[in-house]
Amino acid sequence: METIEQYLPREVRVGVIGVGLMGADHVARLASRIKGARVSVVTDYLREKAQEMADGVPGCRVVDTAEELIAAKDVDAVLIASPGTFHRDQAIACIAARKPVLCEKPLAMNPEDAYAVVQAEAEAQKATGRRFVSVGFMRRFDAEYAELKDAIDSGELGQVSVINCKHRNATTHPGFVDSMMVYDSAVHEIDAIHYFLDEAITEVQAVLPLPGPRAAEGQHDPMLLLLRTSSGRIVTDELYVNTDSGYEVRTEVLGSAGIATIGMGITRVTTQMAGGTWGGTVPFDYRPRFAAAYDAEVQAWITAVLDGSNIALRSATAWDGYLAAATCEAAEQALTTPGFVPVTARPRP
Repeated sequence: METIEQYLPREVRVGVIGVGLMGADHVARLASRIKGARVSVVTDYLREKAQEMADGVPGCRVVDTAEELIAAKDVDAVLIASPGTFHRDQAIACIAARKPVLCEKPLAMNPEDAYAVVQAEAEAQKATGRRFVSVGFMRRFDAEYAELKDAIDSGELGQVSVINCKHRNATTHPGFVDSMMVYDSAVHEIDAIHYFLDEAITEVQAVLPLPGPRAAEGQHDPMLLLLRTSSGRIVTDELYVNTDSGYEVRTEVLGSAGIATIGMGITRVTTQMAGGTWGGTVPFDYRPRFAAAYDAEVQAWITAVLDGSNIALRSATAWDGYLAAATCEAAEQALTTPGFVPVTARPRP
């Protein structure tokens, strides 16, 4: 049997696949704010972009392909920030190379591909005793999400019956269709529900109100998803991605012993009220809101790689990535299907 010790590095040399908006953000994070790690290799389909990024990081070099990066001897762990269509094959290649991987969401573009990653990791775990895949659902490392999770687990809120979620963006890029509202936006709330409740979502219904004034042609914005969990709890997810005001995320949990709300302390809105107004500013995108969560997520991953566990305590696993993909598939079907659509999930290997 392979031993853990043969894979443990003293310093984690990280290879980053994809240096677009999210990948570049991660390179800067690893280079300046994360202990016990350095960026050793980067790659991108635009080589000049990768070279520009590498030039700003001491000791970093560029390779032409993700395959070359994963196989590199000066790469101990891999951070995948490439387009989602490549995640399945790149994650499986990391598993085959026995290199821990932090894969930005989605784990894969459909449940079948996500399950292939789960199966590959299960086989590797039999041989090594270790798991290799973490999925970049950074909200699990946000201080407010962690506090709410602890309040639910401790019983402080009593029996949870309803969770209300809100996900709002200032604007979307051209071509951001209804299915992308599910796979790019709602996927975060879907994973948060799995995280908060430790139970599966079993069915999804979509409610499509009249489109807002800034919705693109054919786009249902706002959109409301209703999700039911295996114990019968109900979750609402309000998606409004062209508000023209900024990025805000809120979650409200209704329990028998109390109600908890997160998001109000950081995301502030301007509201017209009788007799006066109150308000402030809203960040334009997700990075200011979850900057600390991204830092905490990557630091926890690096720490886990150094100690041989690979998977941080709150991290989303490959199985979590699969459940998110299966639920998103049902939510996409619900956009054109009346009533609730069941979530079809295969057994865990």
